[in-house]
Amino acid sequence: MSTDAAWQNPATEPDASPFYLSPLPVSALPLSRHGLDRDYLSRSDPDLFESLRHDPRMRQLVLWKGKALLDSGGALDLLPHDAALDSALRLYLGRSVGSDSPGDPVVAVIVSDDTAMSIALPESDRWGDLRALGNTFSDRDAGLFTAALALANWHDSHRFSPRTGMATIAGQGGWVRTDTESGREVFPRTDPAIIVGIVDAEDRLLLGHNAMWPANRFSLLAGFVEPGESLESAVMREVFEESAIRVVDPVYLGSQPWPFPASLMLGFMARVDPQVESILTPDGTEILDLRWFSRDELTSSLDDIGLPGHTSIARAIIEHWYGGPIADRRQW
Repeated sequence: MSTDAAWQNPATEPDASPFYLSPLPVSALPLSRHGLDRDYLSRSDPDLFESLRHDPRMRQLVLWKGKALLDSGGALDLLPHDAALDSALRLYLGRSVGSDSPGDPVVAVIVSDDTAMSIALPESDRWGDLRALGNTFSDRDAGLFTAALALANWHDSHRFSPRTGMATIAGQGGWVRTDTESGREVFPRTDPAIIVGIVDAEDRLLLGHNAMWPANRFSLLAGFVEPGESLESAVMREVFEESAIRVVDPVYLGSQPWPFPASLMLGFMARVDPQVESILTPDGTEILDLRWFSRDELTSSLDDIGLPGHTSIARAIIEHWYGGPIADRRQW
């Protein structure tokens, strides 16, 4: 089969693009679902938290060591406005929208070990991990947990000004930190990273094993966007650096926040350049193993390899190429 033919979906008209080059629906990207009005204008109110403390509709998302408090059904356990919680940091997330308590203001409360233990034991299943459970949450809960974790991680890494080295304090509902001496403001930042599904002339998908993962875990190739670089250039550069494969025609599929600690994952598909001979070669530092998989080969390998978790955009892209959900046989 020629490369050009492989870049077409056999089930469509001859000149049509493959089905997996269509954009990913938001519903397939668990952490892109939001159910949240960020209520930007309220952040500048200097009495915001005092007002919210007396608002009977206000709810508190409890965050401890990157985990959120869950109820017995596995949803976020949003505590009432009058629940006394000691906290050094509060973050105004906004107001919920949709069917889950529309209009209710929500504050994330980052609690200490002692406060967390007074609520639920550390080993309790009431403390939920976003990476593991993100795909199980409602739109509201996914949006709240993702925003809370991303913002909490930013505060933790910006206790001092990157400009002056002086201590900073939180303000504007937790969306700004201010240098205590110069008064300069520091705003949250997100690191863009590309993640790419690579197909060859036979429509096989390339998966790699990262050096930091346990044996037999495989996922797509990914990497951070460098200064002065387009997303498409980052796709081609990262793929070549990690696999020695040249790719062309990157097609954007969708994006998803990934607050572990502060990334925005931008998903692409790309194809092997038919004009350049390249030999599949793991870089040996980040990527230790690379394999091409047809759909049948991937299905038959599921007893031996683990695929990315269902919360990740990597999983969404793999299943987008595969043509439907993939039943796990090994845990990631």
